Amino acid sequence: MAISISACATPHWTNSSKQCKFVGQSVRALPIRIITVGKKRSPAVQLLVDGYIDKLRNYCPVDDVLIRSNPKNARDVRAQVDDEDMAVMNHIRSDDWVVMLDEHGLDIGSEQFAELVGDSGRKGALRLLFCIGGPYGHGRQIRERANTSVKLSSMVLNHQIALVVLVEQLYRSWTILKGQKYHH
Repeated sequence: MAISISACATPHWTNSSKQCKFVGQSVRALPIRIITVGKKRSPAVQLLVDGYIDKLRNYCPVDDVLIRSNPKNARDVRAQVDDEDMAVMNHIRSDDWVVMLDEHGLDIGSEQFAELVGDSGRKGALRLLFCIGGPYGHGRQIRERANTSVKLSSMVLNHQIALVVLVEQLYRSWTILKGQKYHH
């Protein structure tokens, strides 16, 4: 199911101060699922992630899924990526709006990311799903299934750091959408 989203390709600012187009409007809060492929998280990273997820739950339900990298202990990199790809696809429903986080994705700012979150509830999806790939990136199936691809940084990020950046940006997005004083 391919759904287009305008927030990624062409930002729609309501004024020159880059205010999100949804400020002051009602936004449908889709449940969020975050899928991360990687090893067990460090306690410090888990503490940060849990803190932001607790804050996010004031706005919408959040589900955090960790898929072990190289689930079948493949020796070949291609086989590893394919196994991870299959494991990720098992967590995706046909009515999910899928955002693949990738170093080659669209380079957007926090306001545009907030618009992506706000727009997703108006596009027919029942859940907003973010995918953070394993050490060798995403497989073919998730690349084909993703509705959009976004990069969190111009630098390549470890999956644990990418997760912290993602949950912080999701929280920031909701404060932007609600016109709250976290983002300035």
